[in-house]
Amino acid sequence: MLKYFIFLSLIFYLLILLFMYIFQRTFMYHPNVKNTDPTTVQFKYKEVYIESEKDIKLKSWYSYLNPNKKTILFFHGNAGELGARAYKLNKFNDLDLNFLIISWRGFSGNNGKPTEQGLYKDAQKAVEWLEKKGINKKDIILYGESLGTGIAIELATKNEYSGIILESPYTSMIDMGKRFYPFLPISVLQKDKYNSLKKLSIIKSPILVLHGKSDTLVPFYMGKKIYDAANEPKYYYFPDFDNHMMTYDKNMMNVISDFVEKISSN
Repeated sequence: MLKYFIFLSLIFYLLILLFMYIFQRTFMYHPNVKNTDPTTVQFKYKEVYIESEKDIKLKSWYSYLNPNKKTILFFHGNAGELGARAYKLNKFNDLDLNFLIISWRGFSGNNGKPTEQGLYKDAQKAVEWLEKKGINKKDIILYGESLGTGIAIELATKNEYSGIILESPYTSMIDMGKRFYPFLPISVLQKDKYNSLKKLSIIKSPILVLHGKSDTLVPFYMGKKIYDAANEPKYYYFPDFDNHMMTYDKNMMNVISDFVEKISSN
Protein backbone atom coordinates (compact mmCIF):
# COMPACT_ATOMS: atom_id res chain seq x y z
CA MET A 1 0.00 0.00 0.00
CA LEU A 2 2.86 2.37 0.86
CA LYS A 3 4.62 1.62 -2.44
CA TYR A 4 1.38 2.26 -4.30
CA PHE A 5 0.97 5.62 -2.54
CA ILE A 6 4.56 6.62 -3.31
CA PHE A 7 4.11 5.61 -6.95
CA LEU A 8 0.92 7.67 -7.29
CA SER A 9 2.56 10.64 -5.56
CA LEU A 10 5.49 10.46 -7.97
CA ILE A 11 3.19 10.34 -10.99
CA PHE A 12 1.21 13.28 -9.63
CA TYR A 13 4.40 15.29 -9.07
CA LEU A 14 5.65 14.53 -12.59
CA LEU A 15 2.31 15.67 -14.00
CA ILE A 16 2.68 18.93 -12.06
CA LEU A 17 6.17 19.39 -13.54
CA LEU A 18 4.88 18.75 -17.05
CA PHE A 19 1.97 21.16 -16.56
CA MET A 20 4.23 23.90 -15.18
CA TYR A 21 6.75 23.45 -17.98
CA ILE A 22 4.14 23.70 -20.71
CA PHE A 23 2.12 26.57 -19.23
CA GLN A 24 4.83 28.44 -17.31
CA ARG A 25 4.60 31.60 -19.44
CA THR A 26 0.91 31.83 -18.56
CA PHE A 27 1.94 32.16 -14.92
CA MET A 28 4.92 34.39 -15.68
CA TYR A 29 3.42 37.06 -17.95
CA HIS A 30 0.13 38.89 -17.34
CA PRO A 31 -0.63 40.89 -20.50
CA ASN A 32 -4.39 40.94 -19.95
CA VAL A 33 -4.37 42.42 -16.45
CA LYS A 34 -6.09 45.82 -16.51
CA ASN A 35 -3.76 47.63 -14.15
CA THR A 36 -5.42 51.01 -14.65
CA ASP A 37 -4.46 54.27 -12.99
CA PRO A 38 -6.78 57.28 -12.52
CA THR A 39 -3.99 59.81 -13.11
CA THR A 40 -4.74 62.24 -15.93
CA VAL A 41 -2.19 62.44 -18.74
CA GLN A 42 -0.50 65.84 -18.48
CA PHE A 43 1.89 65.64 -21.41
CA LYS A 44 1.77 65.85 -25.19
CA TYR A 45 2.55 62.66 -27.05
CA LYS A 46 2.03 60.78 -30.28
CA GLU A 47 0.71 57.23 -30.33
CA VAL A 48 2.99 55.29 -32.64
CA TYR A 49 3.33 51.65 -33.63
CA ILE A 50 6.86 50.24 -33.80
CA GLU A 51 7.34 47.18 -35.98
CA SER A 52 9.16 44.43 -34.11
CA GLU A 53 8.41 41.55 -36.45
CA LYS A 54 6.34 41.23 -39.60
CA ASP A 55 3.06 40.67 -37.77
CA ILE A 56 3.94 42.38 -34.50
CA LYS A 57 3.68 46.13 -34.03
CA LEU A 58 4.16 47.64 -30.60
CA LYS A 59 1.71 50.27 -29.41
CA SER A 60 3.85 53.07 -28.00
CA TRP A 61 3.69 56.66 -26.76
CA TYR A 62 6.33 59.11 -27.92
CA SER A 63 6.96 62.54 -26.43
CA TYR A 64 9.84 64.56 -27.87
CA LEU A 65 9.66 68.23 -26.99
CA ASN A 66 13.20 69.21 -26.11
CA PRO A 67 16.13 68.20 -28.37
CA ASN A 68 18.59 69.41 -25.72
CA LYS A 69 17.38 66.85 -23.18
CA LYS A 70 17.85 63.11 -22.78
CA THR A 71 15.25 60.63 -23.99
CA ILE A 72 13.98 57.93 -21.63
CA LEU A 73 13.18 54.60 -23.26
CA PHE A 74 10.71 53.08 -20.80
CA PHE A 75 10.28 49.29 -20.48
CA HIS A 76 7.24 48.62 -18.34
CA GLY A 77 6.58 45.75 -15.98
CA ASN A 78 4.49 42.63 -16.11
CA ALA A 79 0.93 43.95 -16.05
CA GLY A 80 -1.21 46.80 -17.26
CA GLU A 81 -1.33 49.09 -20.25
CA LEU A 82 0.57 52.25 -21.10
CA GLY A 83 -1.90 54.50 -19.31
CA ALA A 84 -1.12 52.75 -16.02
CA ARG A 85 2.26 54.55 -16.09
CA ALA A 86 0.81 58.03 -16.66
CA TYR A 87 1.79 59.17 -13.16
CA LYS A 88 5.42 58.35 -13.95
CA LEU A 89 5.38 59.84 -17.42
CA ASN A 90 3.89 63.05 -16.00
CA LYS A 91 6.96 63.35 -13.80
CA PHE A 92 9.33 62.79 -16.72
CA ASN A 93 7.50 65.59 -18.49
CA ASP A 94 7.94 67.82 -15.41
CA LEU A 95 11.69 67.19 -15.66
CA ASP A 96 11.55 68.30 -19.31
CA LEU A 97 12.68 64.84 -20.45
CA ASN A 98 11.68 63.24 -23.72
CA PHE A 99 10.42 59.67 -23.58
CA LEU A 100 9.27 56.66 -25.55
CA ILE A 101 7.26 54.00 -23.72
CA ILE A 102 6.58 50.79 -25.60
CA SER A 103 4.15 47.98 -24.85
CA TRP A 104 5.40 44.43 -25.26
CA ARG A 105 4.16 41.83 -27.69
CA GLY A 106 0.92 40.42 -26.32
CA PHE A 107 0.33 43.54 -24.18
CA SER A 108 -1.99 46.49 -24.90
CA GLY A 109 -3.69 44.58 -27.71
CA ASN A 110 -0.44 43.83 -29.59
CA ASN A 111 -0.08 40.58 -31.51
CA GLY A 112 2.31 37.89 -30.34
CA LYS A 113 3.08 36.17 -27.07
CA PRO A 114 5.73 37.38 -24.62
CA THR A 115 8.98 35.43 -24.32
CA GLU A 116 12.42 36.47 -23.11
CA GLN A 117 13.95 36.60 -26.59
CA GLY A 118 10.82 38.22 -28.00
CA LEU A 119 10.92 41.06 -25.47
CA TYR A 120 14.63 41.58 -26.12
CA LYS A 121 13.79 41.98 -29.81
CA ASP A 122 10.95 44.41 -29.02
CA ALA A 123 13.32 46.55 -26.97
CA GLN A 124 16.04 46.51 -29.61
CA LYS A 125 13.56 47.58 -32.28
CA ALA A 126 12.53 50.50 -30.07
CA VAL A 127 16.18 51.62 -29.88
CA GLU A 128 16.48 51.36 -33.65
CA TRP A 129 13.26 53.37 -34.04
CA LEU A 130 14.70 56.18 -31.91
CA GLU A 131 17.95 56.10 -33.85
CA LYS A 132 16.02 56.57 -37.08
CA LYS A 133 14.58 59.68 -35.42
CA GLY A 134 18.15 60.96 -34.99
CA ILE A 135 18.45 60.09 -31.28
CA ASN A 136 21.78 58.40 -30.52
CA LYS A 137 22.36 55.83 -27.78
CA LYS A 138 24.49 58.38 -25.91
CA ASP A 139 21.30 60.41 -25.45
CA ILE A 140 19.07 57.48 -24.45
CA ILE A 141 18.39 56.48 -20.84
CA LEU A 142 17.06 52.94 -20.53
CA TYR A 143 14.41 52.76 -17.80
CA GLY A 144 13.36 49.30 -16.67
CA GLU A 145 10.39 48.79 -14.37
CA SER A 146 10.27 45.38 -12.63
CA LEU A 147 10.12 42.87 -15.53
CA GLY A 148 11.55 45.60 -17.75
CA THR A 149 14.77 45.78 -15.70
CA GLY A 150 15.93 42.48 -17.16
CA ILE A 151 15.39 43.79 -20.68
CA ALA A 152 17.18 47.08 -19.97
CA ILE A 153 20.15 45.15 -18.59
CA GLU A 154 20.28 42.88 -21.62
CA LEU A 155 20.39 45.84 -24.01
CA ALA A 156 23.09 47.52 -21.94
CA THR A 157 25.34 44.46 -22.37
CA LYS A 158 25.40 45.08 -26.13
CA ASN A 159 25.99 48.85 -26.26
CA GLU A 160 26.70 51.84 -24.06
CA TYR A 161 23.83 54.19 -23.27
CA SER A 162 23.67 57.53 -21.52
CA GLY A 163 22.40 55.74 -18.42
CA ILE A 164 20.24 52.96 -17.01
CA ILE A 165 17.54 53.29 -14.36
CA LEU A 166 16.33 50.08 -12.74
CA GLU A 167 13.17 50.22 -10.64
CA SER A 168 12.53 47.19 -8.41
CA PRO A 169 14.99 44.88 -10.22
CA TYR A 170 15.27 41.12 -9.72
CA THR A 171 18.48 39.09 -9.84
CA SER A 172 17.01 36.51 -12.23
CA MET A 173 13.69 34.89 -13.01
CA ILE A 174 15.12 31.63 -11.76
CA ASP A 175 15.57 33.26 -8.33
CA MET A 176 12.04 34.63 -8.53
CA GLY A 177 10.68 31.21 -9.51
CA LYS A 178 12.39 29.56 -6.57
CA ARG A 179 10.80 32.15 -4.31
CA PHE A 180 7.25 31.34 -5.48
CA TYR A 181 7.64 27.64 -6.28
CA PRO A 182 10.23 26.26 -3.86
CA PHE A 183 8.96 22.69 -4.39
CA LEU A 184 9.82 22.71 -8.12
CA PRO A 185 13.23 22.29 -9.87
CA ILE A 186 13.02 25.80 -11.31
CA SER A 187 16.59 25.80 -12.66
CA VAL A 188 15.63 22.93 -14.95
CA LEU A 189 12.08 23.99 -15.84
CA GLN A 190 12.56 27.72 -16.42
CA LYS A 191 12.51 28.80 -20.08
CA ASP A 192 12.83 32.57 -19.68
CA LYS A 193 15.69 33.16 -17.25
CA TYR A 194 16.56 36.88 -17.44
CA ASN A 195 19.89 36.35 -15.68
CA SER A 196 20.38 40.02 -14.81
CA LEU A 197 22.86 39.63 -11.97
CA LYS A 198 25.34 37.69 -14.12
CA LYS A 199 25.32 40.37 -16.85
CA LEU A 200 26.17 43.43 -14.79
CA SER A 201 29.94 42.98 -14.84
CA ILE A 202 30.15 43.86 -18.54
CA ILE A 203 27.89 46.93 -18.43
CA LYS A 204 29.74 50.23 -18.63
CA SER A 205 26.81 52.67 -18.65
CA PRO A 206 26.03 54.61 -15.43
CA ILE A 207 23.35 52.88 -13.37
CA LEU A 208 20.75 54.10 -10.90
CA VAL A 209 19.02 51.39 -8.84
CA LEU A 210 15.66 52.20 -7.22
CA HIS A 211 14.17 49.68 -4.81
CA GLY A 212 11.81 49.98 -1.87
CA LYS A 213 12.87 48.10 1.24
CA SER A 214 9.23 47.10 1.82
CA ASP A 215 8.80 45.46 -1.60
CA THR A 216 6.55 42.42 -1.13
CA LEU A 217 6.92 41.08 -4.67
CA VAL A 218 10.61 41.40 -5.58
CA PRO A 219 12.49 41.33 -2.27
CA PHE A 220 14.78 44.25 -1.55
CA TYR A 221 17.86 42.05 -1.23
CA MET A 222 17.67 41.42 -4.99
CA GLY A 223 17.87 45.12 -5.76
CA LYS A 224 20.78 45.45 -3.33
CA LYS A 225 22.61 42.59 -5.07
CA ILE A 226 22.06 44.27 -8.43
CA TYR A 227 23.52 47.50 -7.08
CA ASP A 228 26.50 45.77 -5.45
CA ALA A 229 27.33 43.91 -8.67
CA ALA A 230 27.10 46.98 -10.92
CA ASN A 231 30.19 48.82 -12.09
CA GLU A 232 30.87 52.44 -11.24
CA PRO A 233 29.49 54.97 -11.75
CA LYS A 234 26.45 53.72 -9.88
CA TYR A 235 23.84 55.29 -7.62
CA TYR A 236 20.94 54.08 -5.50
CA TYR A 237 17.73 55.11 -3.83
CA PHE A 238 16.39 52.63 -1.25
CA PRO A 239 13.46 54.18 0.68
CA ASP A 240 12.32 52.28 3.76
CA PHE A 241 8.58 52.12 3.14
CA ASP A 242 8.17 51.89 -0.65
CA ASN A 243 6.54 48.75 -2.02
CA HIS A 244 7.05 47.20 -5.46
CA MET A 245 5.50 50.06 -7.44
CA MET A 246 7.50 52.85 -5.91
CA THR A 247 6.16 56.22 -4.80
CA TYR A 248 6.92 58.98 -7.27
CA ASP A 249 7.29 61.68 -4.65
CA LYS A 250 9.65 64.65 -4.38
CA ASN A 251 12.48 62.49 -3.02
CA MET A 252 12.26 60.04 -5.90
CA MET A 253 12.18 62.81 -8.50
CA ASN A 254 15.15 64.58 -6.93
CA VAL A 255 17.15 61.35 -7.20
CA ILE A 256 16.19 60.83 -10.85
CA SER A 257 16.83 64.50 -11.66
CA ASP A 258 20.26 64.39 -10.01
CA PHE A 259 21.16 61.22 -11.93
CA VAL A 260 20.13 62.76 -15.25
CA GLU A 261 22.11 65.89 -14.44
CA LYS A 262 25.23 63.86 -13.61
CA ILE A 263 25.17 61.78 -16.77
CA SER A 264 24.31 64.83 -18.89
CA SER A 265 27.43 66.65 -17.74
CA ASN A 266 29.77 63.81 -18.71
